[in-house]
Amino acid sequence: MTIELTKDSIDLGIVTRDPEAALRFYRDTLGFKYDSTMDMPGNGKMQRLYCGTSLIKIVTPGTLPKADAIPGGIGAATGFRYFTMLIANLDEMANKCQSAGYAIAVEPREIRPHVRIAIVEDPDGNWVEFVEDTNS
Repeated sequence: MTIELTKDSIDLGIVTRDPEAALRFYRDTLGFKYDSTMDMPGNGKMQRLYCGTSLIKIVTPGTLPKADAIPGGIGAATGFRYFTMLIANLDEMANKCQSAGYAIAVEPREIRPHVRIAIVEDPDGNWVEFVEDTNS
């Protein structure tokens, strides 16, 4: 038996110490649609944003974690290191992120014919990959 999805996308939780910085990146810079704020056990908060049908959950625990994730993307550690969005305006978004002060981990580049990528760091050092396929 395999998984039987009831939604065609995933929900992603991102734990942060600074929810306002995360909202500035995901809501204000990338344009994710704000949905709601939800209380969590232990005085935590969850900010709910949508990227298409994917729910991005910006979580601030009531007691902040003692450690940060290791920055540096793919080559720095194992585990979830980045997520990818297929977009039609890669250069515009990379420029917008850079102008807003976010680090560009991978400059826009072609990785195979008609497919380009760029990777940006969010305020917590998580990598967000943009992929543009001009054949689509």
